[in-house]
Amino acid sequence: MRPGGGGCPVMREVPVLVEHDPSPLKLEVLGVEAWPVSECAVGTHVRAYAHTQTCYLLAGRAVITPQHGEPVHVGEGDLVTFLAGSSCAWEIRTPVRKHCSPG
Repeated sequence: MRPGGGGCPVMREVPVLVEHDPSPLKLEVLGVEAWPVSECAVGTHVRAYAHTQTCYLLAGRAVITPQHGEPVHVGEGDLVTFLAGSSCAWEIRTPVRKHCSPG
């Protein structure tokens, strides 16, 4: 609830959305197989997203910490969407290979 009463709770937009094991149909509808593939070595790096981008992890594990949010653990088979204007630190635990939507 808002301070001082007033009814409606304040909702915050989550900068990173994770879907574990999305259905093959969803991946097909999104056209994931046609997206470019990128790889990330073990280590930490920060990435800012000017446009909304979705990634499908083919291999690896990482902890993604949004600038204004809680860390999320992702791995092989996860579909991860980063909202436009967000910034995240990627802590790559094992080498990551992923499809990333253009943009």
